[in-house]
Amino acid sequence: MSRSPQLDAHGGDPYRVLGLGPSASHGEVKAAYRRLVKEHHPDAGGDEERILALNAAWELLGDAERRRAFDRDRSLASAGDGQEEARRRGARNARAAQAASRSTGRGACADDALVQWLQAVYGPIDRQLGQVINAFPAQLRALSADPYDDTLMEAFCAYLEQSRARIDKVKTLYQSLPTPASARGFGLSVYHCLSQVEDALNELDRYTMGYVDNYLHDGREMLREAKRRRQRLHEERGRLEIG
Repeated sequence: MSRSPQLDAHGGDPYRVLGLGPSASHGEVKAAYRRLVKEHHPDAGGDEERILALNAAWELLGDAERRRAFDRDRSLASAGDGQEEARRRGARNARAAQAASRSTGRGACADDALVQWLQAVYGPIDRQLGQVINAFPAQLRALSADPYDDTLMEAFCAYLEQSRARIDKVKTLYQSLPTPASARGFGLSVYHCLSQVEDALNELDRYTMGYVDNYLHDGREMLREAKRRRQRLHEERGRLEIG
């Protein structure tokens, strides 16, 4: 489901919406978007139509691949194209995760392979996920004091950036060793947990760009569910048979 309107009122040109030229850097695009959202936000007496146009412009120009396609083809991609591409990418990643989880550590004792995977893969992944999930409530409380305060927002954005770096490490760790056959279902549950945390961070990042409460709500609920998933993984970990 798309939340981006078309930009017909602005000649179909997201650069004009943001008051920029095609040579603007990513940083300039981001700064212009945040400045204009603050200026035109309905809470500050602004125009909701203007906010929708700003959101649509950011969703296009804030994504490097979509921006390149727009510049190359000189036309806007449909709002659903980016989401459909994300769905296809997610499906490919899920298939890759399932293929990895079906792999077995051939040539090694099954129990030894399981112990190695738990220590070298699951343990570090669990710690990284915990650092993202457990830090979120305090970060949100700090931001809630005044979401429009630049210092508080920058601190929250720094948390998101650090969290995305942790998720990149998690994905690398997940692919570093094949999941033992005896932990196939467990490994897939780990993948679902990390994917949910990644999706939550994407929603929270969208909130910082436009102050749309739906993004904040969705991100918060995703992290809450990820926390519950992580706890279930702890319980299941205790039931795994280790020789």
